Amino acid sequence: MNIKNYQSGTYKQQYQYKSFSPAMINQTITWDDPQINIMLEDATRALGELNAFTMIVPNVDIFMQMHIAKEANTSSKIEGTKTEMDEVLVAKEQIDPERRDDWQEVQNYIQAMNYALDELERLPLSSRLIKNIHAILLDSARGETKQPGEFRISQNWIGGASLKTAYFIPPHHNEVSDLMSDLEKYLHNDEVQVPHLIKIAIAHYQFETIHPFLDGNGRIGRLMIALYLVSNGLLKKPSLYLSDYIEKNKDYYYESLTRVRTQNDLAGWIKFFLEAVIATARSGVKTFESILSLKQEMDIVTQTFGRKAHNASKLIEYLYQKPIVTIGEVAHTLDVTKTTAANLVKDLEEKGILTEATGHQRNKHYVFKRYLDIYSQS
Repeated sequence: MNIKNYQSGTYKQQYQYKSFSPAMINQTITWDDPQINIMLEDATRALGELNAFTMIVPNVDIFMQMHIAKEANTSSKIEGTKTEMDEVLVAKEQIDPERRDDWQEVQNYIQAMNYALDELERLPLSSRLIKNIHAILLDSARGETKQPGEFRISQNWIGGASLKTAYFIPPHHNEVSDLMSDLEKYLHNDEVQVPHLIKIAIAHYQFETIHPFLDGNGRIGRLMIALYLVSNGLLKKPSLYLSDYIEKNKDYYYESLTRVRTQNDLAGWIKFFLEAVIATARSGVKTFESILSLKQEMDIVTQTFGRKAHNASKLIEYLYQKPIVTIGEVAHTLDVTKTTAANLVKDLEEKGILTEATGHQRNKHYVFKRYLDIYSQS
């Protein structure tokens, strides 16, 4: 089917409201728009460059946890959480009580992503896996009463205080199972001759339109993008996350999704998605360039620590995964006494690598600020 003939769906009369029932997507979609072709080429090239960096950065896995932490924080922020990156990296008891629900939601996202990446080695990207991820996402958080791990069995809506004032009403819950089955088939149908980036763009739109859960649909839908790219070999590591771009262009993101439903403008949504991939991949390359530069500098600096060089190097490697630490954490990580850990931290402070962040006499936190800034500013 040519994209110009695409019909997004129909409104169905329910009791005192109309819900939107999206058309099934498990088919090949073609287009004549040269701009899509040019953007697809640029996006594929940018994604390839980002993927190359994940293969040349030494011990790249130690940096992936910070990528995931940033995505978890940004994706959750789109949904209204207020947690900042430095808060994500400390223990719950260090968070102000009124912000702990936000903190928990971000931690759940991190756990859900790590679980999903591990499960992809055994399970395909499927409704089963998506439900499992959803259960983790809503565990012990504000959405724990909204059927964690299960597709909804009641009507939901987006915007407004009720169905009468809603901005958008997704399909009736009786349709969710069939629509998600169609979406899953589409993701794995090799006979659908559509490039992967176009395919996941369409799948993301469809998932957000189905809105299969009572809560967490936005986060799950964005998380699916990275999982799809990894599971189909476009990325070796989960290094592309669109949430930062979406958060900065939130109004345009929602407008692009809405235009598909109201004006059948699937091409416009695909262009937004490809632009997001291009911008995010290029930003990711700059992030890895900064990491490589900093790592090379740190490798040289740690060699000046003499007999402490081994522990200094080991600590720096830990800081790449968690750039905010306490003396107790350092002692535990290096398997040394707290005195030895404190002396090493003091050495790193003197060299400008660590900075004490609290100003307290007790329960001090030390920050690898130059590294944290790479993620805070990218």
